[in-house]
Amino acid sequence: MTIPASVLVARDSFLLAFPALFSIVNPLGASIIFLQAASGHSGPERAALARTVAAYSFILLVVSIWAGSVVLAFFGVSINALRVSGGLVVAVRAWSMLQSPEASEQKRQKQVIQDGQPVVSPHWNDIAFFPLTMPFTVGPGSISVAIALSSGENGSHYLAWETGLSAAAAAVAVVVWVAYAYAERLTAMLGVTGTRILSRLAALILLTIGVQILAGGILGFATAFYHSLH
Repeated sequence: MTIPASVLVARDSFLLAFPALFSIVNPLGASIIFLQAASGHSGPERAALARTVAAYSFILLVVSIWAGSVVLAFFGVSINALRVSGGLVVAVRAWSMLQSPEASEQKRQKQVIQDGQPVVSPHWNDIAFFPLTMPFTVGPGSISVAIALSSGENGSHYLAWETGLSAAAAAVAVVVWVAYAYAERLTAMLGVTGTRILSRLAALILLTIGVQILAGGILGFATAFYHSLH
């Protein structure tokens, strides 16, 4: 039985996007800070907050995947330029995470904790989108990765490619939901050291994906230049 090309494209885009988005979002490491930020709420409220943050995160990632490249094209940015710049952003961000995950943790912590106290509200839903979804869970780095990934296919299998990316975004959102909902257990199981080890492994994966996106853009420019000469 021959597998349709569109299915293979969707599978490939999912396998590329899931580790990239998972690495930049880093839900396991973020769950520790989420627990601190939601410490003023009860267990059921934290579970509801985790579900809402996951839903908002999925919406932001999907919008970035489907509309990001369109917006850039409106401003005259080519696909190859998007790949080069997106790959550079991803690689630089990953390198920073790889060298010093502690600094990344502190930066994310500042987004939800002010003056040593978590940003709390009488109702948990008031902090679900800001700051817990954006910029804490899905920030500029995650959006840049999503837009860069969306530039990976611009041919006849564009819809299949974007569908695979959307499925990866959904999978990451589910992991965010589970990690945040069970943050207390994850914190006890992984600890700070275990979380930082996972963060470095995730950063290494993200770095290789950033280099791959960058190389695709450079190859695209080289191919276009070659065709212009002939």
